[in-house]
Amino acid sequence: MKLLSIIEKTGNKLPDPSVLFVFGTVLVFILSMIISGSEYSVVDPNGNKIVAKNLLSSNGIWWFLSTMVENFVLFPPLGIVLVGMLGIGLAEKTGFLPALLNFAVSNIHKRLLTPLTILLGILSSVALDAGYVVLIPIAATLYISVGRSPLLGIAAAFAGVSAGFSANIFITALDPLLAGFTQLGAQIIDPNYVVAVTGNWWFMIVSTMLLTIVGWYVTEKYVAPATKGIIVEKSDNRVPKNKNLPLLYSVITFVILLIIFYFLTVIENAPLYGDGKYFEKWIEVTVPLLFIVFFIPGLIYGILDKRIKNTHDITKILGEVLSNLGPYIVLAFFAAQFIAAFNHSDLGHILAIYGGNFLKNLGIENSILLSCFILMAVFINLFIGSSSAKYAFFAPVFVPMLMQIGISPELTQVSYRIGDSVSNVITPMNPYMIIILMEVKKYVRGSGLGTVISMMLPYTIFFLISWVFLLLFWIEMGWPLGPGGFLTYQLP
Repeated sequence: MKLLSIIEKTGNKLPDPSVLFVFGTVLVFILSMIISGSEYSVVDPNGNKIVAKNLLSSNGIWWFLSTMVENFVLFPPLGIVLVGMLGIGLAEKTGFLPALLNFAVSNIHKRLLTPLTILLGILSSVALDAGYVVLIPIAATLYISVGRSPLLGIAAAFAGVSAGFSANIFITALDPLLAGFTQLGAQIIDPNYVVAVTGNWWFMIVSTMLLTIVGWYVTEKYVAPATKGIIVEKSDNRVPKNKNLPLLYSVITFVILLIIFYFLTVIENAPLYGDGKYFEKWIEVTVPLLFIVFFIPGLIYGILDKRIKNTHDITKILGEVLSNLGPYIVLAFFAAQFIAAFNHSDLGHILAIYGGNFLKNLGIENSILLSCFILMAVFINLFIGSSSAKYAFFAPVFVPMLMQIGISPELTQVSYRIGDSVSNVITPMNPYMIIILMEVKKYVRGSGLGTVISMMLPYTIFFLISWVFLLLFWIEMGWPLGPGGFLTYQLP
């Protein structure tokens, strides 16, 4: 508990992620002046000498001010996230995604309650934060209805929603977000490198199955015995009923759209066929497809449920979706300036080459390096809750550095996702931890952060071990991580 208290206090003292990027940009300016003045240089694999550019020089200041707007507007993750979130956000705001989760959980057989709760928790990342708001309270109620502790329902749902956040059988808003940062980092070494949104997809599909099984085991073997002695207060909560007709038509539409896009991808000469080579055309339009496949069913649900009565309602909902993204847009502005300054100064090149040469000289196997990288992501996540903010710092440093020793950007990205995901359930910096605490307090008097952490720690440990083992096994087998997702990188 003392360690948890230290983590909580330290994390609370950290500035907002946007402010951290401001500090980071200032630091880049100062370092560029110092290193350029020292005339320190490195030699890239092509034999070119690289020297740091002084951003505090007349030319450096002019460059920064003249490109500030461009840096923001052309920031890859920005447009990708905004487009994808318009579709997913509408589906959530109209009630389609919460209703779908509600229906799925309410119709689970008693024996399959735990694994399907965990699975739905993992899949709920498609619906953004709906899993926290909808799934966890419903899971607690359902466990009560079958004569089990509501704490088990909370633990299983929370494990899936939060510890399994990075995994999914679908492409979620997280994939384009991280891919954008990864691409920016990769282009420090290779300006033409493109990171596919689907680059981690196959690995994440298998990860979803693995975490479901492991989470089921942990719930029954570790969490269930630990919660037996906890006195639970009675509750008259009831699982809310869905409006079946809007949900039925929306699900039918959702399935039809998926079938259409499937045939557009696999039929020869179809618009998205891509000559059969890793579905190139389909990969390039993943985000627009994500928008369409959620926007139309969400629209239909809203119309049938009378939440959308006219076109003004649609605009209003989409405005609310974008307003909720306000903090992200602010973050993106300052992150864009930091990454642009970092790249333009050539500090990224210098750090990547120096770090890559250092790692080569150490002679450590890539599997050990990746395992250490994952553990570092776990540790940092205890102090900084924002996944995108952390990776915006990580990507420009570690992606090009690991490319120097033959590790692909997609492999670095998937390693980060593992470390960032498994520790979500034990960090006080998780912005949704307060929701979990409220749910636990509803059933157990005098409970607090320690109750939640002690209950969720087994999930973190087992998820981390099994997920890392899966990654190392995947690497050993030489399987691609997804369409366009490679394991190795060859320097040009």
